[in-house]
Amino acid sequence: MDLSGKVAVVTGSGRGLGLAYATELARRGAAVVVNDVDADVARAAVSTITGAGGRAVAEVVAVGTGEAAQALVDRAVTEFGRLDVLVNNAGILRDATLWKMTDEQFDAVITTHLRGTFTCTRAAAVRLREQGEGGRIICVGSPTGQVGNFGQTNYAAAKAGIVGMVRTWAMELARANITVNAVIPVAATAMTETLPFVKPYVDALRAGEPLPPHARRELSFGPPEDAAGLVAFLASDAAAAVTGQAVGIGGDRLALWSHPSEFVVEFADGTGWSTDDIAAVWPERFAPAQQTVGQQLEPPPAS
Repeated sequence: MDLSGKVAVVTGSGRGLGLAYATELARRGAAVVVNDVDADVARAAVSTITGAGGRAVAEVVAVGTGEAAQALVDRAVTEFGRLDVLVNNAGILRDATLWKMTDEQFDAVITTHLRGTFTCTRAAAVRLREQGEGGRIICVGSPTGQVGNFGQTNYAAAKAGIVGMVRTWAMELARANITVNAVIPVAATAMTETLPFVKPYVDALRAGEPLPPHARRELSFGPPEDAAGLVAFLASDAAAAVTGQAVGIGGDRLALWSHPSEFVVEFADGTGWSTDDIAAVWPERFAPAQQTVGQQLEPPPAS
């Protein structure tokens, strides 16, 4: 999986999953533009990559605006001469229940995740189309965006929107040989370590202990490095025919998420559906097929 000669921008790559993605891309031969809002964190990430023999530079900017997106693309071109891969990873959390969430909390998450993914992809698409040699755009979603999660209205909306944009961009950029995919990762990061049901596994990782199969398989849980191989694959020539997909990764689990589709269909006989007609058919045909919300996690096996 040789990425030599490729140039990648990875947003939010100072730590956590973003750093794992950037490190793996560099290990495979790509030159990487590391991005973070914290200059010290960004410089440390660059040192980690270059210390291992990779090529990397830092661009310290908060994603969201068109100017920030253009700065990232320009840095790649100025430093390394081109752009081949964009990984939209930057994100924040501002969790609160619906009735407590402020406008500022909602807007901050939407700006970083959703608008940041849009502006960075737009800037990258312009450059990739000008180069005329195709490219790879990889956007980071979340299980929350796929099935919802309590207290994460803003995050769920942003991550669901990202996957919706991915499907649209895959169509719009196909003629330019630019693939667009979403990664749906699960890993031990600052965003997940506060969740009570994974705390024992976070503690185990910090202690250098192996995780039980239940955590790695059923919960898809592991260190960020477990998710990095998928990003390198999607950035490679081996994934040239993969586009418009949402792919889950984490621990020992690799999964292809389905697109939303009609699950149960009934037809009226030329008259349309009245309220009474719907009420009559719903219990037998639709109620048994109603979809769950939130992640349906099996409890760990009894020890």
